[in-house]
This record gives sequence, structure tokens and C-alpha cells, in this order.
Amino acid sequence: MDLSFLQISPGRALAPAVDWLNAHFHGVFAAIGRGVEAALSALEFVLLVLPAPAVIAIAALAVFFLIGWRLAVLIAACLGFVLLMGLWRETMQTIALVTVAVILSVAIAFPLGVLAARRPKVEAVLRPVLDIMQTVPPWVYLIPAVMIFSLGRVPAIMATIIYGIPPMLRLTTLAFRQVPVAFRELGAAIGASPRAVLFRIEIPTAMPTLLVGLNQCILLSLAMVVLAGLVGAGGLGAEVTRGLTRMEMGLGLRAGLAIVAVALLMDRLSRGILQQGRGKGGKS
Repeated sequence: MDLSFLQISPGRALAPAVDWLNAHFHGVFAAIGRGVEAALSALEFVLLVLPAPAVIAIAALAVFFLIGWRLAVLIAACLGFVLLMGLWRETMQTIALVTVAVILSVAIAFPLGVLAARRPKVEAVLRPVLDIMQTVPPWVYLIPAVMIFSLGRVPAIMATIIYGIPPMLRLTTLAFRQVPVAFRELGAAIGASPRAVLFRIEIPTAMPTLLVGLNQCILLSLAMVVLAGLVGAGGLGAEVTRGLTRMEMGLGLRAGLAIVAVALLMDRLSRGILQQGRGKGGKS
């Protein structure tokens, strides 16, 4: 018995929807693409305008004075390693991609997380959406992004944003729900406006959990940006893809080790900031 008529094909519904979006909102998508490209180009220029040794020295000194010497040594070692691997430019491109993606992910996830913490109905609507976003394989996000924005860095950023939103949104909601009600009531009792309560009481109190969400967002965004090398995003992901397609073990291994160094750098740096935030929270 032929049961092919019972098969469900989401693509049959989604493809026309994407075509309709391209036909009616092409100008909007083009403007978004130009904005993302401008931000990426500006950040890459900042990271690449100085010689690599100068960037390593500045980064190590900044971390030394802000966090401590141990992390400064690690940052210098990671950046020095990618320089010795001959992948400095690609590493800076990857860092720029991750930075822009994380900034946009946080800009979307943070207000939604605050709203979900205050409105249970909003969280009830967002929860299944976030479950789907975290369950779908990450490379699937590249398909609609490429259909809308074509190949290049912009679809990589868009797919990375979608992949990075769920952890930040969930932990933002958790962070604000953990703020004691007495703190909010105290702020209202002394005549503080809702804006002042948010920025002076709730956010500082929720900062440790928010930084955990930021750490997760950074690491997931890095994983997605590397995968986005398949669609022409450049950076270390492109080197991994090139090594795979050409069967060059040396290139793939060098790029993989550089990715490990970048992941270690970002993870330890975000953890260092997290510990600083917890220290300040404990002192306050």
C-alpha cells in the first residue's frame, strides 16, 4: 500500500514562505546585510590594523591589570600559538564574527529574558520555541539564512545569532527570577523608578547568572561560526572546510588547533570576567 500521501514535508510550506520574504522584504534584508558587513569590517580593521605582537601585548596587559597575571599569560600563549600556526588573520576574522554574533544575540535575548521573567505567559510561549531551537542540528539554520542572504558572512552571523539566543535567554530569565522580591520592594519603597530598580538593583544582583549565560552564548557561537565556514563565512571555519575538501591533514589540524586555542581563550576570559563579577557581588 502506498502511504506516500501521508508524508509530511515542511519544506513545501517553508520554501514558498522564504520566496515571499525575499520578494517583499529584499530591501530590508539588504540593509541588514550591509549593516552586519559594516560592523564586521570595522571590527576586523581594529583587530588587524596593528601588528600581531602589538595586539598580543595589549591584550595581555589589559587582562593583567583587569583580572590577573595567570589569565594574561594564557591569553598571550593562545594568541601567540595562532600566530605561530600562521593563522593570525583567520583567527581575528573568527573572533570578529563571534563578537558581532554574541552582541546581537544578547541584544535580542536579554530583553526577551527580562520580559519572560516578569510575564509567565511570555515564558510559556517562548519555552517550546527555545526547545526546538536547541534541538535542531545547528547546520540546519544555515539553509534558510543562505536562501535569504546568499553565501557569505551575513548568513553565518544570522544562523549564529539563532543558535546563541536560547542559552542567553533562558539564563536571563532564571537570573531575574532569582532576584529576591524584597530587593525590588525596597527599591519601590524608597521611590526608585522601575528603570532605576532594573539597572541599579536587579541587573547587579543577577549579574553572576547573566555572565554564565554570556559564557554559554560565546562558546556556542564559536562552534556555529566554525561550522559556517561551509557557506563562505571565512575565518578558521573556512580553513577547516578547505582542509576537508582538499584532504589536507596538515591544514585541517592547524586550523583545528587554532580553534581550540580561540575556544580556550574565550572560555577562560569569560570565566575570569564571571569570577570578577561574583567577587564584586560578594563584596556588595
